[in-house]
Amino acid sequence: MKSIKILAVAALCTLAFSCNKKEETSSLETADSAQTAATAEAMPQESVNPEDEALVKEAQSKPLTTIAFSETDHNFGDIKKGEKVEHVYEVTNTGTNPLIISNVKPGCGCTVPDFTKEPILPGKKGKITLHFDSTNFDGTVYKAADVFVNVEKAPVKLTFSANILP
Repeated sequence: MKSIKILAVAALCTLAFSCNKKEETSSLETADSAQTAATAEAMPQESVNPEDEALVKEAQSKPLTTIAFSETDHNFGDIKKGEKVEHVYEVTNTGTNPLIISNVKPGCGCTVPDFTKEPILPGKKGKITLHFDSTNFDGTVYKAADVFVNVEKAPVKLTFSANILP
């Protein structure tokens, strides 16, 4: 009987810790998103996949510049399951060299990117559009795409969220 009580307490502690950890992560993600949207400099992805290192090297092999986004996080709000939505992230070259978007890599197949392929001259604007298909989702979703550009801290992460209704 004593061991059952110990196991129950251990299970509750584990559950409480994992819930607190999720809340901490959510609040950190929200804080990071707000900070990223408020800054003119692009925020880096914290760790780069080994397979993405080639993309980073390719992007950074060009003369570096700086970039500003109209926003880096978007909330679609409530959308119906199966609805296809898109959002355009406007990018501005704030540096002195042409800005080159070499690739945009979404986190999964539900998101398809489209982006300005030609170099964006200093002071000019380009676009990155993320198309999202909500067919396979229910409830709140958070998605991201890595943008490989010729800036010091690449890749840059764009995110969006949506609440999928039945």
